[in-house]
Amino acid sequence: MRHLRALVRGRVSDRVAKALVTAIAAAAVLLGFVAESWAANLLDLDFWLSGPNYKAVVPLCDEPAPLARIQSRFSTKEHRFWNTELKIVGFESLREVAFMPWASGTIPRRFCSGQVLVSDGSFHRIDYVILEDTGIIGATWGVEWCVVGLDRNWAYNPACRMARP
Repeated sequence: MRHLRALVRGRVSDRVAKALVTAIAAAAVLLGFVAESWAANLLDLDFWLSGPNYKAVVPLCDEPAPLARIQSRFSTKEHRFWNTELKIVGFESLREVAFMPWASGTIPRRFCSGQVLVSDGSFHRIDYVILEDTGIIGATWGVEWCVVGLDRNWAYNPACRMARP
């Protein structure tokens, strides 16, 4: 305390002043580390850390909106990355494979499968999943899909198995 009064009055040596400044800086750093590890306060728990609020509202397998999104993205992918003019012309035999097959609290998913007619006249199996809150900025549903035989970058290899539950 005597050194602190002397520091305030300007009558302390440089060595003591440096030691005091170093001690205060070390205490501030230590307090910063301790403050980061404190738990959330009641306001954080009540309003900001509530967790996912899924409602399990995802479109059905044969609804037009997910199918139109698949058609659009398929033709864009084929044209932009593989330099082909392939397009999905139609969908057949669409069916739900599974709905929310995993533990509760996970993102609700509807797994679907069916056949697609591609513009070259061939039929291919399609596996797709419609997911809640995975669209643009999490505001709507999203869809991931794989057409067997046309998964050129092997994202869902082998034979689109990774697009199924």
